[in-house]
Amino acid sequence: MEQMITQEAEEYIRNLFEKEIQESLKYHDIVHTEYVAHQAGIIGQNSGLSPEEINIVTVAAWFHDSGFVARSDGHEEESKTISRKFLASKGMSNDFIDKVHLCIEATKMPQNPGDNILAQVLCDADMAYLSEDFYFERTSLLRKEWNLGSETKLSKKAYYQETVELFKTHSYHTEYGQKVFSEGKEKNFLLLHTLRGKKSKKVKKKSSYLKSENTKLLNKLEKEKMPGRGVESMLRLTARNQINLSSIADNKANILISINSIVLTVLVSIGIGKISDYPVITFPAIVFIITCLSTIIFAILSTRPKFSSGKFTKEDIHNQKVNLLFFGNFYNMELEEYEWAMKEMMADSSYLYSSMIRDQYSLGKVISQKYKLLRIAYTIFMIGLILSSLLFAVFILFVPG
Repeated sequence: MEQMITQEAEEYIRNLFEKEIQESLKYHDIVHTEYVAHQAGIIGQNSGLSPEEINIVTVAAWFHDSGFVARSDGHEEESKTISRKFLASKGMSNDFIDKVHLCIEATKMPQNPGDNILAQVLCDADMAYLSEDFYFERTSLLRKEWNLGSETKLSKKAYYQETVELFKTHSYHTEYGQKVFSEGKEKNFLLLHTLRGKKSKKVKKKSSYLKSENTKLLNKLEKEKMPGRGVESMLRLTARNQINLSSIADNKANILISINSIVLTVLVSIGIGKISDYPVITFPAIVFIITCLSTIIFAILSTRPKFSSGKFTKEDIHNQKVNLLFFGNFYNMELEEYEWAMKEMMADSSYLYSSMIRDQYSLGKVISQKYKLLRIAYTIFMIGLILSSLLFAVFILFVPG
């Protein structure tokens, strides 16, 4: 039940935002919710949460701003109401629902998660954007949302003043958040000071550089929202080359198997009758038979497929340990589980690229093993053929029949 509730919560929230979102919500939209849910999973995993706890905090992330569809002030209470109604309808326990509500309540500004690690993870996920290269793009939407929904309009200068105060009073709660997000947050804080016009010339110069770098990174981010053509081309070309190499190896193995099978058939059907007439060729014939058999064995081994269990666990997906692009890792799974796992992978670009790279690496290892076995087969065939020919010549010429 708990393994599928995250996916069901995501589908419910996407549908809710699509149908009931207010036009004035420029920041607290599905993009923000997706981001927080994604960060909650990453922070939770790196904070040592169990899969069940990651489920709780991820569900809380999907619902934490759902109350905005009804009202802005006190939206947390509305979010808890919406989440309780949904989770209860799915048969979730009161303990599960209470933990989700605790996390949502902790995101109320100023955040106060206390010592609860689940609440700390969600709070850090909610404010992780303070450290991002696209922070100024998102925070401008937050100001726009404020001005659309409030009678009091905030100028840029006043908004930046309030934002500076937020940076000063805010701190990340988890060890992972403090380690990973602090540097980016500090860079954005310096740039905020520049925008307020209260920094020294030296700091202004540094902040100007940071602003330029931020713009470059924002442009890069926009380009990288979908895989770049260069990356796509590289992966496609690599996959095509490796598949071609695998096909070549299989063809070489088939050639060896076919040739040696024909030779063995002829040798056994015709040669055995000749051995009684020419006993001198017995030893060379045995050597040649052994050569053919050994070559066939190694050629077959090079084409022999290997299979894994064809199953994975939810923990494997959260830990990004399984490559879903290879059928051997999922052929024993149910469609619903595989579909959920694929959506998890597609929602995490790092996991997606990691799986693609891992797939190429695994294919390369398989091809390497094929060519090693083929090399042994060809070596045996070459040496055995030469040795058999020499033995035939020696025994026929120098050994009396």
